[in-house]
Amino acid sequence: MLEGRCKLCNWDGSRSSYVSEIHRRQLESLDRSSLETYQLERLNALLEAILPTNQFYDRKLAGSPQRLDSLEQLSQLPFTTKDELLPTGEHPPRPANLTYPLEQYVRFHQTSGTRGRPLPVFDTADDWRWWIDSWQYVLDAADITSADRAMLAFSFGPFIGFWTAFDSLVARNVLVAPGGGMSTLARIDVMERLQTTALFCTPTYALHLAEVAEQNQIDLSHLPVEKIVVAGEPGGSIPSIRQRIEDTWHAKLTDHSGASEIGAWGYGDQQARGLHIAESEFIAEFISVETGEPATDGELSHLILTTLGRVGAPLIRYRTSDLVRPRWNAAESNHFVLLEGGVLGRNDDMMVIRGVNIYPTSIEQILRSFPEVTEYRLTAKKRGQMDSVLIEVEDRLEETDRIAAELQKQLGLSIEVKLVPAMSLPRFEGKGRRFVDER
Repeated sequence: MLEGRCKLCNWDGSRSSYVSEIHRRQLESLDRSSLETYQLERLNALLEAILPTNQFYDRKLAGSPQRLDSLEQLSQLPFTTKDELLPTGEHPPRPANLTYPLEQYVRFHQTSGTRGRPLPVFDTADDWRWWIDSWQYVLDAADITSADRAMLAFSFGPFIGFWTAFDSLVARNVLVAPGGGMSTLARIDVMERLQTTALFCTPTYALHLAEVAEQNQIDLSHLPVEKIVVAGEPGGSIPSIRQRIEDTWHAKLTDHSGASEIGAWGYGDQQARGLHIAESEFIAEFISVETGEPATDGELSHLILTTLGRVGAPLIRYRTSDLVRPRWNAAESNHFVLLEGGVLGRNDDMMVIRGVNIYPTSIEQILRSFPEVTEYRLTAKKRGQMDSVLIEVEDRLEETDRIAAELQKQLGLSIEVKLVPAMSLPRFEGKGRRFVDER
């Protein structure tokens, strides 16, 4: 457990109770210099706590400063990558960055495995409280209160998904309905009976819920859903998808981003411009895609994160593979860095189509601007030395020419769009696997 009094806002640092909203607001309002002082205190406390027993970082940081005098020294520490964390023959398998013996951990989850082997993830009781503290920024942004009734339309398997959301809502005294193991119709039925006011799911599952309701002549206007929190996919910060969900449900949408191995690091801003990073719990660095140097305001960048409160499974200078555009001082009251447009893509998903760099999220934004497109799939292949992409769509109008024309207009590329029968493409309640990479 990390202890110590915050000199900036008089919080004693104890994890025995959840961080108050007043404390979160104080942290959001700190000027950059004061925030970096706070982060430095937290980082040095983390290093002091983990280095005696965390063999991974004891080896990795050998020869690096064991205590930093300023955040500028952080760049002297090496990056951490996901491949380094993968288990190597241990039984039971465990990630390489654990600080304590397995007996001190109380939670097991694993990553979704959409990009390779699932990574096992372990949390101590203190780490779990840190997760819940981080999630409160998301709930603040969504204006979730104890008066709400929430449906978590998500599978409660080993993927961490909304397990953290569930406990965070309970900590806020919200009535929560876990939707694991239910069909879509059963979830809608519970939402009707419970008169749910808040829905938690992935962006595309919010649309799928509405699709199933329409197929079964269920009028969503009878549901008092006012707030939707989405995660797992980048759609919550894509204007066309956000607008479509909000118009369908007549509700306010709040985006959230995180990862099982990192934590709940991002939450939507009030003006729906993108994601704030919860910089009280994470140090964010931005490396320019073009130059490899620290990024300037608005520059396309690789996102690097350091966890400040996850002692049992820390990550220092972790390369997330996410591509973002940081904006500092983007909000008057919230001084945490804003990622304009949220997560714009992943560097390992980039395709080069006839000399043009394209990311699946760019294509998704265009496809979701067509309300008649109910589902899609992208397949990337190699043709010689060049990438090619095929887009399959379920289109109620059955007119793919207009979709291809819009792709040509916005991307400057001719892309093959193929019509497939309705309900022939897979649906997802967790992270969607709509990008099939066969390169």
